[in-house]
Amino acid sequence: MENKKSQSNIDPKNESDDVVDKKVENIKNENPEEKKETSLEDEIINLKDKIARAYAELENQRRRYEKEKEEAFEYGGFAFAKEALNLLDNLERSKLTLQQDDELKNSSALKKLIDHIDVINKDMISIFNKNNIKSIEAVDKKLDPNLHQAMMEIEEADKEPGTIVQEIQKGFMMKDRLLRPSLVAVSKKKLQNEEKSEENKDKKTKN
Repeated sequence: MENKKSQSNIDPKNESDDVVDKKVENIKNENPEEKKETSLEDEIINLKDKIARAYAELENQRRRYEKEKEEAFEYGGFAFAKEALNLLDNLERSKLTLQQDDELKNSSALKKLIDHIDVINKDMISIFNKNNIKSIEAVDKKLDPNLHQAMMEIEEADKEPGTIVQEIQKGFMMKDRLLRPSLVAVSKKKLQNEEKSEENKDKKTKN
């Protein structure tokens, strides 16, 4: 009976206080230096990560700068060269216009003028070649969309479809870059329906 009474007389408040006291003691017993070491390691890892990211960004910027510098050196005159091609076009147009002039045809003055135009044209092409600007081969070549732009189709029985048969405007490359495409006319085969319709027309006219 006394044991039961003693057990029943235990104060639950005192029991919870004991649990709290034990937790406080456990916290006090924890090594604060271990916590500091853990936090320092985390900080070092974070700093290393930040440094690695910053270095990678600097390296990317350096590579971009080097690429831009190389392109500026290699293709610095790209825009100028593209505009200068208009001079060649104008020379060619002037030559054709003069040759078609009825008053100047077969005259010695026209011959001298054409000779001067040809000299200027050759000098310009020579300057272009020295600066790695070269014309694109077109006639009798297969149409290449990267180099040629088809402006019309011409029926050619002796040529494979897509073969360039006429150069309307000369194209140029600057090293491995396209300054402007060649404007060309390409061959095409006559359609069978068109051939049949023509045969029918011939039969009707004979009848």
